[in-house]
Amino acid sequence: MYELKVKTDFAAAHRLTLVGHKCENLHGHNWKVEVCIKGDGLDEGGVLMDFGVIKKSLRGIMEELDHKFLNELDMFSDCPPSSENIARIIADKLGAAVNTDKARVYSVTAWESDNASATYIVQ
Repeated sequence: MYELKVKTDFAAAHRLTLVGHKCENLHGHNWKVEVCIKGDGLDEGGVLMDFGVIKKSLRGIMEELDHKFLNELDMFSDCPPSSENIARIIADKLGAAVNTDKARVYSVTAWESDNASATYIVQ
């Protein structure tokens, strides 16, 4: 099994309800995002997947999130923009763009601070 990881980031604001305390106020984070791609075999070029393919698709997703008020985005119309849901949505969008029969998005971790993150593991 091979594993590729790509890191990126975005800055955005959100407001979480029903969690209490300061999170219910409008606030922002500089999220760090780590994507993990897994697969069993390498292609004829000796790679699981070209990092450039992953980065290009991930860059498009980051553009949808960067410097936005996440609560207003359609992708969060059915769920709150928590770090957990951010990780899941990124995983779903990236998987739709890059998954192949040999490699797929395995997990996405969204760090909302240096010491707090949420990871979504694709089933």
